[in-house]
Amino acid sequence: MERLNWGMIGGGEGSQIGPAHRLGAGLDGAFIFAAGALDHRPSAGRAYGQTLGLTPDRSYGDWREMLEGERGRADAVDLVTVATPNATHFEITKAFLEGGFHVLCEKPMTMTVEEGEEIVKLSQSTGKICAVNYGYTGYSLVRHMRAMVSRGDLGHVRVVVAEFAHGHHADATDADNPRVRWRYDPAQAGVSAQFADCGIHAMHMASFVVGQDIERLSADTVSCIKSRVLEDDAMVNFRMSGGTVGRLWTSSIAIGRQHGLTLQVFGEKGGLRWSQEQPNQLYHMPIGKRLQVIERGEGGLSPEADRTSRVTVGHAEGMPLAFANIYKDLAEAIHARKNGRDIDPAADLYPRAEDGLRSMAAVFAVAQSGQSEGQWVDARPPMFR
Repeated sequence: MERLNWGMIGGGEGSQIGPAHRLGAGLDGAFIFAAGALDHRPSAGRAYGQTLGLTPDRSYGDWREMLEGERGRADAVDLVTVATPNATHFEITKAFLEGGFHVLCEKPMTMTVEEGEEIVKLSQSTGKICAVNYGYTGYSLVRHMRAMVSRGDLGHVRVVVAEFAHGHHADATDADNPRVRWRYDPAQAGVSAQFADCGIHAMHMASFVVGQDIERLSADTVSCIKSRVLEDDAMVNFRMSGGTVGRLWTSSIAIGRQHGLTLQVFGEKGGLRWSQEQPNQLYHMPIGKRLQVIERGEGGLSPEADRTSRVTVGHAEGMPLAFANIYKDLAEAIHARKNGRDIDPAADLYPRAEDGLRSMAAVFAVAQSGQSEGQWVDARPPMFR
């Protein structure tokens, strides 16, 4: 297939997420890194972009300059990734969708539900893809979990248990560190800290695997470090559209946990367990039988898993390759639209603007419930009620 042009906003030198996106976008040869506005400091962004191979005329000083520069080009970028600070996502994503570009936005897609609804409507009216980087759903065995649930291997799913807990913000003496403090400041982070940062990854993965949306929830939120305004630990109970019961714990003060994103699914006929820190193994317990360990890359898996596995069984695949699978999906989706054909069903799994909107509605629902001593609240965006 013809290679697509890709551009990036944010993700400059020293960025946590920028290298993962560049590795992911370039891994399969589907995208050429063609343009970027990589830093809020124009001169630094231009210089760094050129060290990565961008030509001087396409290493832009800011996103507005990039929008104007790309809009008139015959070889304009086909996809733009937005990897800037959270509060800027809405404005940049909106501008590029209106400019006729497909967009992959880092989460959270917006800072409010109203902004999220506007992005969903804009994506629909322009016919442009707006994807959201819930990148962990790109893992091969997460997609195999989804396929197993969808084809009925577990029967009706009764309970899903999700966790995303780490201990990297557990030191109270670190509370004034600017790299930590902003996350718990409502002026910069919004209405939620830990749930908005990590919990929505776990909640989205639960919906992705089970194939159901979150309808209502009850939350217990707490600031274990008392100087924090926003929560550093949350327990969320939720109910899903197909009747499944959900439990979710997320924390930033769980000393000893590193990147504890895990998912367990319990159905009538069996259970599944997967952990992001050991992503090559999926544990399947069929009812009345012995525990089975499913290995990434082994024979006989689903098309969704086979399509997203690159190296032979027994070799580790990590987070940048999970990101690469989101980009692989998007390349297939863009080519399908260009050529007027249906997308490969095994690739039609990238998170949409609708997912970003549902996540933002859940963030506000958790904040509301947490402030109301766990009152059950509607977690759906108004446009989906």
